[in-house]
Amino acid sequence: MAEEKNIIDEKREKEAADPELRYQDEQPVFTERKRWLLFALPWTFTKYLLKDEILTTQKGFFNTVINDCYMYKIVDVQLERSLLEKVAGLGTVVCYTSDTTDKVLKITHVKHAEQIKNFILEKSEKMRMKRRTLTTMSLNSDAADGVDDIG
Repeated sequence: MAEEKNIIDEKREKEAADPELRYQDEQPVFTERKRWLLFALPWTFTKYLLKDEILTTQKGFFNTVINDCYMYKIVDVQLERSLLEKVAGLGTVVCYTSDTTDKVLKITHVKHAEQIKNFILEKSEKMRMKRRTLTTMSLNSDAADGVDDIG
């Protein structure tokens, strides 16, 4: 009986120690590549993976940089389309985040940009509600010099 408790406790400890493993196993909802504006061909080495709870950006061929941003950290989403992007059927999705590595995350020259923007907007709101996260603006301390603190 004591051995069974140890096995169960070990499984629980392993799951508690590695909660991020489920994000790696999760299948992406959207997989897009950055494209050239000319002919909208995906001949670049930038790849965007959108999962339910995380946004991953992979850049580079020789030196690869992989950046993850949790959906609950995305504060606002914007869709930008230049004239050439409209002609090619592409768009750029700009995500404003509270992430420390990238405050502004751009998903550049991708197809289905409007669907991606809507997906990110909905999922980021759901993840904030799920985690009970409140995103607020940071106040500049220089502007509050004349304001007295409470107490």
